[in-house]
Amino acid sequence: MKPARLSTLLLLLALAVPLQAGYLERPEARSLIEELVQQGLDRASVEQALARAERKQSILDAIARPAESRPWYQYRPIFLTDARIDGGVRFWNRHAAVVERAAREFAVDPAIIVAIIGVETFYGRHTGNYRVLDALATLGFDYPKRAGFFRRELGQFLILAHEEGWPAERPKGSYAGAMGLGQFIPSSYRAYAVDFDGDGKRDLWNAADAIGSVANYFHRHGWRQGETVAVPAIVRGAVRTELVRGVKPAYSLRQLATEGVRPRRLPRGDGPFALIELEGKTGPEFWIGLHNFYVITRYNRSPLYAMAVLQLSQAIRERRQARQQAETGGGAG
Repeated sequence: MKPARLSTLLLLLALAVPLQAGYLERPEARSLIEELVQQGLDRASVEQALARAERKQSILDAIARPAESRPWYQYRPIFLTDARIDGGVRFWNRHAAVVERAAREFAVDPAIIVAIIGVETFYGRHTGNYRVLDALATLGFDYPKRAGFFRRELGQFLILAHEEGWPAERPKGSYAGAMGLGQFIPSSYRAYAVDFDGDGKRDLWNAADAIGSVANYFHRHGWRQGETVAVPAIVRGAVRTELVRGVKPAYSLRQLATEGVRPRRLPRGDGPFALIELEGKTGPEFWIGLHNFYVITRYNRSPLYAMAVLQLSQAIRERRQARQQAETGGGAG
């Protein structure tokens, strides 16, 4: 057979091969398909999406080394940089009307809204390059440690794509399947995303919708406007392990005082309180966390994350105010 005819024959054979099954034939995938069909999704569309999902080893590698596995003294410098603080000031100034409206309507600290977006995606610079479909399928079927969670999120994503009219293969996000400037996982996108610019779409890659949605998330999780988030603690003697076991506030200041713990300054808020221990370079670093600190950990469960958000928010606010004063001559004297 002539080479040209052989090439043509091979091409025709390749085109005749059906789509690769992907994850479609996994028993867990068949169960997920049935669940989604019962919720009203089209069987053929769900099967097509799962057939096109691709396993990505880079996703499994990334989830095995999260930043939160580092000690605080290494984690903090990732986010408390001049570039990220200046970026926060610019982002806030660029979207000042939207940020202030979201803070007012949802009763949330505007600096916290900005800091969340800063920590999550550097104000939209890094929203992720993985197909969300691939990320959630890879982790839902090939990451046994949390497969159940990610399979549920895969189901939520396919429902979300149906609701929003997206092709399932189109959205891109993080290695964990989080999307947009605020990095919402699919269940959070469905529950807390809002159309804050009034264009009829909930688009978390759009700054206005992302700002409003982050504010709504904190509002729905019980943010208490005007209350302290956390204050440094002075600790005398050894700390019992039970005191630093969780971030949910459970103690009064009097109870902490009996354990040799007191705040460096009195917080605004009635409590209860939690004692937070972070790994500093020269020894443990202690903070007293209030309800709002716990609320930040509803966005990401790590106390390191919550502290980074708090300190970044404070740095952004201070730098923005200093520049405003300099521009208006308020610092002259």
